[in-house]
Amino acid sequence: MISLNEEFPSGIDVPPGPFAREISELFGPKGGLASVRGFEWRREQQLMAEGVAAALERRTHLVVEAGTGVGKSLAYLVPAVLHSIRTGRKALISTHTINLQEQLLYKDIPLVKGFLGEEFEAVLLKGRQNYVCPTRLARARRHGADLFTAEERPELERIHEWAETTRDGSLSDLPFEPPQQLWAQVCSEQHLCTPKTCGRDSGCFYQAARRRAQSAQILVLNHTLFFTLIGDPEEEGLGYLFPDDFVIFDEAHTVEQVASRHLGFSLSQYGLRQSVQRLYNPRTRKGLLQQARHTDAIGTAVDLMPEIDRFFDAIAGGCTFKQGRECRIREDRSADLAEKVAESPLAEGLARLADSAGSAAGKTEEEGLKGELAEVASRLRTARAGLADFLSQSEPDHVYWVERSGKTSSWTSLHAAPVAVAPLLGRLLFREGSTAIMTSATLSVGSAELDYFRGRVGAMEVPSLQLGSPFDYSRQMKIHLVRKMPEPKDPSYEEALAKWIAHFTEESHARAFVLFTSHRMMQAVAARMTAFFEKKGWNLIVQGTGLSRSRMLEAFREEGESVLFGTDSFWTGVDLPGEALSSVIITRLPFVTPDHPLTEAKLEEIEASGGDSFQAYSLPEAILKLRQGVGRLIRSSKDHGSIVILDSRILTRSYGKAFLRALPECPVEIL
Repeated sequence: MISLNEEFPSGIDVPPGPFAREISELFGPKGGLASVRGFEWRREQQLMAEGVAAALERRTHLVVEAGTGVGKSLAYLVPAVLHSIRTGRKALISTHTINLQEQLLYKDIPLVKGFLGEEFEAVLLKGRQNYVCPTRLARARRHGADLFTAEERPELERIHEWAETTRDGSLSDLPFEPPQQLWAQVCSEQHLCTPKTCGRDSGCFYQAARRRAQSAQILVLNHTLFFTLIGDPEEEGLGYLFPDDFVIFDEAHTVEQVASRHLGFSLSQYGLRQSVQRLYNPRTRKGLLQQARHTDAIGTAVDLMPEIDRFFDAIAGGCTFKQGRECRIREDRSADLAEKVAESPLAEGLARLADSAGSAAGKTEEEGLKGELAEVASRLRTARAGLADFLSQSEPDHVYWVERSGKTSSWTSLHAAPVAVAPLLGRLLFREGSTAIMTSATLSVGSAELDYFRGRVGAMEVPSLQLGSPFDYSRQMKIHLVRKMPEPKDPSYEEALAKWIAHFTEESHARAFVLFTSHRMMQAVAARMTAFFEKKGWNLIVQGTGLSRSRMLEAFREEGESVLFGTDSFWTGVDLPGEALSSVIITRLPFVTPDHPLTEAKLEEIEASGGDSFQAYSLPEAILKLRQGVGRLIRSSKDHGSIVILDSRILTRSYGKAFLRALPECPVEIL
């Protein structure tokens, strides 16, 4: 265990207050939790719980790195629950993965309820568009002839039948995947599903969830939703989402990445087409304008559809896409791009159609239709303003880029994001008088401090704690390094990967994760090795072959001798204790590539200020990612296994020592 403050482990240079002392005693070797069956005293957990309690008590902030096995969920839940019950401050627990949300809701929070003996309510907070709105659903069925085709109406009835029996009312409870355009007509939307239109007797699932959230002490949500909902501190005061609440970010190593995307701007060709088609779809001849009998505007909607495609095609035509996906629009090229699309009547058409939808809303007497039309009109006006901002690059210190998406990269979208989110996050999160706590098992990059992470999220002035893992890695884990591996750019690298993966999976009798940094390389090696695994009688599970992430993990756990090939999403958030996972094979050091415009802009900003982008960004990010991948292996004090790193640069390059210093101390074998 490492603490930045030896005398007061809370990380604050004053003695712990009454609440922090109470929590510390509760987690102590002879405290109240010691009598709970299965509880095991851990000094690191006690220190973290005390630090969280001190931050809540003093209305300050805290950054905590708590190694795997510390039990950080309980270390922040217990003080958060007690503080919320006693003060009335609502606790927001924000995570990155669904897995952790489910662990909190169905395992950790019930455990806390049991041993505290306190009554409190914990609610999962989802975005409103996850919920079906019974009022909109009833309206859609009532006017189905004007809104949906004969092929779509049976799907609408399936949603209705489900809505009659579901208790949750959210997409995750729906046993089938509805067409996106159909769901958009029946889900909750801000201006259409309100406490007034969907009162207590309406059976509205979102409004019921909203009421539960208002009364609950603990709200669990994801980082994306948090940054979608967060208000301006100058307008909202001390609260983040609710008056005088506090927030705890678990899996905090992902906060910068999520915030970068959601504090920016995006507009997609597909989404804009959907908005116009809600008013009138030329192919089906259905839509809100048809229902409103506002036929004068139908021609505008019909004419606008090809203009949307021409506009986005013109944008894409002026771009050189890296690997077929992203293209950065630099300031010196924005004028050329604006000129290329200057003759497009799209902006004028959007304004005209928005006015027509607004006019139709003003003329109709049906409240539901009025709200639907007003909602689409608002979206079209927002899209028009977004187009102007994108073409003018009006936001300072932002990077602008174009993306292609879809199976055939046929859809184009426009994006803008702040290059550095640290100043924004510092202002949004670390306000005086509020409390934001960030924690993860991997925040440091091998040093005894958390300065790198704190600098990325605007928390340089925030106290921090760095707590090691209680696991005995010297006994539980072994690292294998392969000097004989060719470097990744060598033509023989792919063949060598297959050879060494075969070698090490034989040693572990399958039961291995093989982590890749490239989807293409993963597929190529999987094709090479399919016959090998079939001969062994082992189950090869490869990401991207039709199974969801959760189903892949379920198959790996249940089918015995399995090997899983995965890319980015399997480096983090996977918890498989026990014998199912005995080896983690890392095919390549996970350096971030500068292909994405946002990453490229971050590197350029460092270089422009006189820094070394490799040392200041690329290397630390790769170290964090490697630590996350390695962390998949040992998940309990009874686990044993091996880490294999099939990248010889960790031995031959000077920066290799930085990676090795950041890994747990354990036996190392070099082949």
